[in-house]
Amino acid sequence: MSVKSQHSTPPASRTPAGRNETVAQPPWASYGARSLAVLRIAAGFLFLWPFADKLLGLGYSTPAAGAWIHGGSPTNGFLSKVDVGPFASMFHAWAGTWWADWLFMLSLLGIGLALAAGAGLRIAAVSGTLLMLLMWAAEWPPARSTGAGAATHSANPFLDYHLVYALVLMALAAACAGDTWGIGRRWAAFVGDRTWLR
Repeated sequence: MSVKSQHSTPPASRTPAGRNETVAQPPWASYGARSLAVLRIAAGFLFLWPFADKLLGLGYSTPAAGAWIHGGSPTNGFLSKVDVGPFASMFHAWAGTWWADWLFMLSLLGIGLALAAGAGLRIAAVSGTLLMLLMWAAEWPPARSTGAGAATHSANPFLDYHLVYALVLMALAAACAGDTWGIGRRWAAFVGDRTWLR
């Protein structure tokens, strides 16, 4: 005669390292997974919105006349005004170039879609971190004044929102945040042993 447990076994989930073995999760873990899913989707929107605004000129940071589909440059406005830090001349040279426009827009779209879908979070974390580091360097928080001598009003000499976004991307990828309310599990099964694609 067998005795059945009165407590149900907690659901199993993929390990953060992306291995196929499963581990039992405590009942409260689902709240954390849902919270990370909400954070992942919100982060995806942070990348998809500027893509749409710069592509179509929705009138927020990009007027309709400056839309990419109307011949505007997604990078020229920001990069041509960089007036702080040791990389200012490099960013000025990149401003408005076709390759910078394409790379920037493809980055926004790809990272945003990966986060929204919950697939390819490792690639999104690496490329998003690189994008955030470049944007951090363009704003150069350590500077107290611009090249023209005006105050930068930097709130922190190192840590700003670009670095926080990069940390969020890394945490979402490490926690397999696409498994909840996303296609992370199906994507992991599809890519198999190519764990860098997860």
